[in-house]
Amino acid sequence: MAIVQKKHEMPTQAPEVRAHNFDEVALGYTAEIAIAEANRCLNCKNKPCVEGCPVNIQIPDFISKIKEGDFEGAYAVITKSSSLPAVCGRVCPQETQCESKCTMGVRFEPVGIGRLERFVADYHNENSGDAPVMPEQNGHRVAIVGSGPSGLTCAGDLAKKGYKVTVFEALHTAGGVLVYGIPEFRLPKAIVAREVETLKALGVDIETNVVIGKTLTVDELFNMGYEAVFIGSGAGLPNFMNIPGESLKGVYSANEYLTRSNLMKAYRDSDTPIMKGGRVAVVGGGNVAMDAARTALRLGAEKVYIVYRRSIEELPARAEEVEHAKEEGVDFRLLCNPTKILGHNNENDPRDPKNGFVTGMECIKMRLGEPDASGRRRPVEIPESEFTLDVDTVVMAIGTSPNPLIKNTTAGLEVNKRGGIIVNEDGLTSRGNVYAGGDAVTGAATVISAMGAGKTAASAIDKYFTEKG
Repeated sequence: MAIVQKKHEMPTQAPEVRAHNFDEVALGYTAEIAIAEANRCLNCKNKPCVEGCPVNIQIPDFISKIKEGDFEGAYAVITKSSSLPAVCGRVCPQETQCESKCTMGVRFEPVGIGRLERFVADYHNENSGDAPVMPEQNGHRVAIVGSGPSGLTCAGDLAKKGYKVTVFEALHTAGGVLVYGIPEFRLPKAIVAREVETLKALGVDIETNVVIGKTLTVDELFNMGYEAVFIGSGAGLPNFMNIPGESLKGVYSANEYLTRSNLMKAYRDSDTPIMKGGRVAVVGGGNVAMDAARTALRLGAEKVYIVYRRSIEELPARAEEVEHAKEEGVDFRLLCNPTKILGHNNENDPRDPKNGFVTGMECIKMRLGEPDASGRRRPVEIPESEFTLDVDTVVMAIGTSPNPLIKNTTAGLEVNKRGGIIVNEDGLTSRGNVYAGGDAVTGAATVISAMGAGKTAASAIDKYFTEKG
C-alpha cells in the first residue's frame, strides 16, 4: 500500500464564516478520517514521539487502538497519562513536541497525533456515559492552589492514587487559563467543564472564589489538615511596555481583554464592558496575541492589526494559529514596535465623550540585528521610520508574570528575579511539602508543559508519602 505522505486535513469552518462567530474553528476528524490517519503511523519500537510528550502518553499504543476501531480502548490508553485529553488535543503544540519526533516526519508530514487525540477524547465524551470509578482513599489530604492545567493534572494524578484532593480556585469557575484565557472558538468551555466533572467523579473537590494568600494562606491550609500543597496559580500578572499613553481608555492587557470576553461572556452580548468594533492593534506575536486579535474580529472590529517587532520567522505563536488569523483577515505589521499610544485628552472639557480615549498608536520600523539571549535576532530601530496606526483599541499581549500574592504571604518560599517560584526537579519548593509547577514557576508557557509539571509534582508527592509509610 502506498504511503500517504501528508496528514489528513482537519475540517474547519470557512474563514469568511468563522471570523464572525465564536463557534469552534476546527470541526474534528470523522471516524473514517481518524482511522486513515492512524494507519500512517509506523508503530516504531523505540517510540520517539513519546519522548516528545511532556505527560508521557503512550502514543503508538493509542494509535494502534484507533487502527482497530477501538476508540474507547484508545481513550483508556491516553487517560493513563493525561487528565485533560480533549483539552490537549486542541491546544497542545504537538508540532514542536510529539509530532516533531515522529519518524514519518523525517521524509513526509508527521502523523497528526494531536488531531487523533482530540478525536478519541471527543468520541468518548459523545458516546460514553460511564463516570470513572473513585479509587479507594489512602487517608492523605493534598491541597491544590489553582485550577489551571498544572493544578488539574496534579489533582487528577493524585486522585487516581487515592488521595483526597481539594482544588482552590480564585475565580468563580474552575479551569484557570483554559476558561479565562483561551477563546471559545479554540477551546469550547463545555469541553473544560466536562474534564473538570471527570475529576470530580474521581473524588476531587473544587472550591471556587478562594484566593490563596488572601482568603486563606498556605500555612492555614496545613493547619486545616492538608499534608502537602501544590501551587499552580499561573502567571496572571500582565506585562506592559511602559510607553506613554498606556493608561488611556481603550488600552487593555490581553489578560483583561480575553477574560472579559471568555469568562465574563462579553462575546455573548452580556453586560460586561469591553470595546467592540473600531480598529484594534494587538501588540505581540504569541498564541495569546493571536487569540486576542481573532477575538477582536469576532467582537465586530472593522480592522485588526498584529504589531510585532520581529519577522514572521520569529513569531512564537503556533503556525496553525497564525495561518488561521491571516485567513480571517488579521493584518500583520511585522518588524514594527510601538513607541507611544495617542489619545484625545481635552482636560478643559470633561464633557467631551472622547476625553481620554485612544486615537492612534505611534510605531517605528525595525530591522533584525545580532542574536540576543533568547537566540533570536535582536530587533533594532530604523531611524526616522516612525508612522502612526489609526486605532481606537490597543491590546498588550507581551507576556505575563506570576502574581506576587502567594510568595508575599508564604514565609520561606524562594522566588527568582522574575517572581517565579524556585523548585527542584521534583517540583519541591524551599518550603517542606510545598510543591509548585506551571506558569507560577516558569512564567507564561504552554498548557502541556504546565500539565507535565503537575504530573511531576504528583509523582513526587506520592513517592514522599509512600516512602514515609
